[in-house]
Amino acid sequence: MGKVVGFELSSQHPEKAAAFYEAVFGWESLEPVWDYREVKTGQGAAEITGGISKGPEDFPHGTRIQIEVDSIDQTLADAKRNGAVIVREKMEFDDFYLAYATDPAGIGFGLIERKNSLHKGD
Repeated sequence: MGKVVGFELSSQHPEKAAAFYEAVFGWESLEPVWDYREVKTGQGAAEITGGISKGPEDFPHGTRIQIEVDSIDQTLADAKRNGAVIVREKMEFDDFYLAYATDPAGIGFGLIERKNSLHKGD
């Protein structure tokens, strides 16, 4: 629990950002789905996956880490008790749940809970 499993870069020009990171760092950028381009960095054990998306109104540009947790509901409750502001409540996707929060210092982060417990901790 609490493992950083990825990152998200928000930009008002995601296609320009994707082209930049591909050209400079050799990242592989996939076709966008829901205005989100999955990107792969490194190879093998050094690979970190993430994404580049069109930043929403509440996070137009910047970087957020994605932290995998066993229970988004419990983690959001713990985060609130410890001073976090919930930016986006739990959202459901095909294979996972996702929520966004900001810590008391103003740093944004994402929470991911996988639906299939067989993949938890990968």
